[in-house]
Amino acid sequence: MIRIDGRLPDEHRKVRIVPGFQAFAEGSALIEAGRTRVLCSVTVEERLPAFLRGGGQGWITAEYGMLPRSTITRTPREWSSGRPDGRSFEIQRLIGRSLRAITDLQSIGERTLTVDCDVLQADGGTRVASITGAYVALYQAFLNMIKKHLISSMPLKCAVAATSVGLVDDQLLLDLCYEEDYRAQVDFNVVMTDKGDFVEIQGTAEGSPFSRDTIDKLLAMSQKGLDYLFQAQRGALQCL
Repeated sequence: MIRIDGRLPDEHRKVRIVPGFQAFAEGSALIEAGRTRVLCSVTVEERLPAFLRGGGQGWITAEYGMLPRSTITRTPREWSSGRPDGRSFEIQRLIGRSLRAITDLQSIGERTLTVDCDVLQADGGTRVASITGAYVALYQAFLNMIKKHLISSMPLKCAVAATSVGLVDDQLLLDLCYEEDYRAQVDFNVVMTDKGDFVEIQGTAEGSPFSRDTIDKLLAMSQKGLDYLFQAQRGALQCL
């Protein structure tokens, strides 16, 4: 199968991560995966949600949104409806869960770190790109907190990244672009740490049910993409 962008079935789109993309954020990163581009930024605040106050631990939350012309046709800004739509709300919860899973929240004090993921251009895989880029932005934010003596050591226990895999025209594919994603028979998003532990697996059959053998093959393919993403993250962090 010849893919629309000429890649091999198990080939990830070229990824570039630029740390420190925003001058005023405590941490930030621009991630590009093919034609998908997401800007991730971190804000540190000396406050906590009410349900966590007095517990001696911090919190990491995320917000996700798409700019109006990140897609072929204009998408209205979500604030015009008063709240995020269901898709955005589900994605930002996934980003937050993924980052909290690898962070020692006790060591950051009673602070909230908000990770904003803004999609500048969407060509599939915006949620997995957000997680992968957000890790780099969060790492930079923690480095800055250490430099300011707000925390004593790096709270991150490992790295986290995410990729997509799917079955398109009966072919297993890694890192689906939009044209592949909307035609997929099976679509998975896989979030994993660089220690090999899964944080979350989202899998959906768009038509017929799929077999356990298909799951095993998709997860095996995702590992190649995740290894590539961890390498891209490490390369970005060397610039800090």
